[in-house]
Formats: sequence, C-alpha cells, structure tokens
Amino acid sequence: MREHQLSGQVSVPDRRDYLPPVHEPELGSLPDVSNTDMDSVNKTGTTTIGIAAEDGVVIATDMRASLGGRFVSNKNVQKVEQIHPSGAMTLVGSVGGAQSFIRNMRAEVNLYDVRRGEEMSIHALATIAGNYARGGPFFQINPILGGVDSDGSHVYSIDPAGGVMEDDYTITGSGLTVAYGTLEREYEDDLSISEAKSVAASGIKAAVERDTGSGNGVYLAEITEEGVEIAGHKAFDDVL
Repeated sequence: MREHQLSGQVSVPDRRDYLPPVHEPELGSLPDVSNTDMDSVNKTGTTTIGIAAEDGVVIATDMRASLGGRFVSNKNVQKVEQIHPSGAMTLVGSVGGAQSFIRNMRAEVNLYDVRRGEEMSIHALATIAGNYARGGPFFQINPILGGVDSDGSHVYSIDPAGGVMEDDYTITGSGLTVAYGTLEREYEDDLSISEAKSVAASGIKAAVERDTGSGNGVYLAEITEEGVEIAGHKAFDDVL
C-alpha cells in the first residue's frame, strides 16, 4: 500500500488504494455481460424473414412471444413495425431493447426529414441502425430492415455488434436454420411481391413446426414505394 509522508504528521494511505482498478477494454471488444443475462436473452425465440422482391420487399415474422423459450406468454405479437415511409424493421431478442431500438430509428427518420426536407435513404437508415446497435444498450438484438427507395428494394440484417449486411434475403431468430433450408429451395431471382409473400410464409411455417420459440401464425409486411402494409394471418393457407 502506498503511503504519503507528511511533515509533522503520521503517514496516511493514498486514497487511490481504495479505488477499484480502471477497466480498459481492448479496442473493438464488447462490454462484459453476465452468463445469467446471456441465458435470459438467448432463450427467447422467434423467426423473421426479409426478401427483396422485384417490386418491393416482404418481411415475415411469427406471432409467438415466449419466456425462456418454454412458456408461451403471448400468441399474437406483431414483430414487425413501420419505421420509415417505405421501410420496416423486425423486433428480435430482448423485448425492451427491441422496442427502444424501433423508437430511436423512427426518431432518426423524422429528424432527417425535418432537417433536410427529404426522406432518408434505406442505406443511410441501415448505417444508423448499425451504429445504434454497436454503441447503444440494445444488447442481443438481431433485426431485419427492409425498405424501398430510389435505388430499389433493400433487405439488411443488423447484428448485435453493429454489423450491417445487405442480401437478396435474410433470416434471423431461433428458427433460422429450418427457415433457411426452405428459402434456399423456394427463392428465385426477380420474385414478385405476391410470390415473395408465399415464400416467406412458407419459411415461417417450416420454422414453427420445429422451433419451440416460434409459432401461432405469421405477420407479413408488404413494402413498396407507396408505403407499408402489415397484416397478420393465423392460418398459413391464407398466404401460401
């Protein structure tokens, strides 16, 4: 223990000895998260699918909310929300984090419109979403962003570390392994919106057959340059 010798006085300990060591994470590392926190997040489940079609984008999600992946807490949850005049995003992972993330994205879109007098591009929105995911307290969410702008139809997956990946189609959630097999078989280039809806619903249907965290129907968001339409379907036959 360090001591300071003061003239005419007894030695006293340096106050720095009572302070905890400063944690300096390595460049690019993430904050520490307890195993309990990780378990509670990773046990939640869902399946979300985004497909870029020739004339728009389709986003599909299941309807089930579960606690710990074992108890169904809600059977009619809308896991896709409009955040842009011609864009939508899924809610995946921690419910509170996902909802806060959606609110922040809507705020950014509105601020951009007010400041610049024009709509934000979907690519710019994806970049902002990645920055928020990397720097904010929205841990362990993996949303899909889909939208249409002057450059066409776009589908992005946003990973928990802030990575932004654009693809023709993407899937996130606990049912992704089953759903990917279905989309690999059924996806084709230049799908119409109607065809993409059927393929996306087919992927969700396959996932709910095997993934306990997914189920109870499908929500479909149809995104075009005219806007976003979201509808729920309890029966898959309505869209297949």
